[in-house]
Amino acid sequence: MAPRVFRPYDPTAPLPGPADLREWLPPDHAVYLLSDLVDALDLSAILAVYHQGDGGGNPPYHPVLLTKLLLYAYMQGVVSSRRIAARTYEEVAYRVLTVDQHPDFRTISDFRERHLAALGDLFPQVVRLAQRLGLVRLEQVAQDGTKVLANASKHRAMSYARMGSAEERLVRELAALLDAARAADAAEDAQFGPDRTGDELPDDLSGELARRERRLATIRAAKAALEAEAEAEAAAVRAADAAERQRRAAAGEPKKPGKPPAPSGVPQPAAQRNFTDPDSRIMKNSDGAFVQAYNGQIAVDAGPHQLIVGQSLTNQAADAPHLDPMVAQVRTTLGLLPPAWTADTGFFSAANVVAVTEAGSTAYLPPSRDAHPPPRRPAVVERVLDEAGLRTTPVALPDESAAAAAMRARLATADGRARYARRKSTVEPVIGQLKAGRGLRQFLLRGLAKVQAEWTLWCLGHNLGKVLAALRAEPALRGRLATG
Repeated sequence: MAPRVFRPYDPTAPLPGPADLREWLPPDHAVYLLSDLVDALDLSAILAVYHQGDGGGNPPYHPVLLTKLLLYAYMQGVVSSRRIAARTYEEVAYRVLTVDQHPDFRTISDFRERHLAALGDLFPQVVRLAQRLGLVRLEQVAQDGTKVLANASKHRAMSYARMGSAEERLVRELAALLDAARAADAAEDAQFGPDRTGDELPDDLSGELARRERRLATIRAAKAALEAEAEAEAAAVRAADAAERQRRAAAGEPKKPGKPPAPSGVPQPAAQRNFTDPDSRIMKNSDGAFVQAYNGQIAVDAGPHQLIVGQSLTNQAADAPHLDPMVAQVRTTLGLLPPAWTADTGFFSAANVVAVTEAGSTAYLPPSRDAHPPPRRPAVVERVLDEAGLRTTPVALPDESAAAAAMRARLATADGRARYARRKSTVEPVIGQLKAGRGLRQFLLRGLAKVQAEWTLWCLGHNLGKVLAALRAEPALRGRLATG
């Protein structure tokens, strides 16, 4: 029997291929669209920091190249500078985007670090660009928050009460180790003579002393930070009370009852601080687990493109305080608000309802999670029952506020049910795309300011992916992008 004949295979032979790498990609590939989109943005804040050099050394990589490389990588969920640098060799799209240039990981990391704020400022530009392209409908916005792990272990956190006891213990241990070191020095002087300088320590004690001294310094710094935060909060409470009393006096209103508050300015015993990332906090995750995390907030347009029109990140676990700032951010970015603003139970408060109303929108924020929500019925059925006065009457809870009762009544209407039902399919898929689709499980950077910028880059990458998908699906939009 004749031997089997295979196609030629020689790993050492030159690879056939086009002379131009761009021929390896389709004309509407995302890298081309991303390049055009970034060219339409204002990068002056990034370019302004560079000045005319003296001509010595190798010229640096172009800031526009590095900007496009970072944004394309975040769009794909690639955030490690080493992985980004490797892909400029391993993937054709990255080679085309960088024109076959290969900045090393340190260059990429330093560029991101240097321009974190300026890169974050590109987010509202992309949102406004999407608005001009007609991709933002602004019929309804849904807001939600998600806990994202900090680059720190919760086991590296300590409460204020434990800090006090640990500080006392370390002071006692340091004193005991120093006494032992002196005794060892005295014994060696008696044995070998007084030629030692007295500064040496036995090797087995010097390391323990240094370790405990570093630990003591870290704990004392954390205690001081917690005490400073507590004092700042106390000062804010006193200032707010004084302002309210002055307002009442100027308006001729009765004095505020009770004595002025006298907050102690001392941290609560359970107040914690993490030694690895002091700005992160212990938070309760959606599965009930307590994690070291930050709270990332997004507001998503309910249109088909699921664009993030507002985003923020804080180390405050509660969701309610984030609604008013998000409303203000969206209005500043887009110039107006949608007719409806929806969010889940965690965002409800009478103040938030008033804030949304005064901003020019209508809030749909359930006061509590109903154990048995009313069944969803066809819209025509809901309309007939509403007109006949047969819709389900919301049951007021004991001691429920007027704002909560009014919100229950609003959500019980056909329009209210439809608005709130749309919330889940608007914002929750976007969180899933960020965390499960692109792999955002833990932040890379540390410190609130840097993590805020990193969160912005993740949201910007999401929006870029959505805009580029729309540009590929609707070629007519590319002309509007070029003339925008």
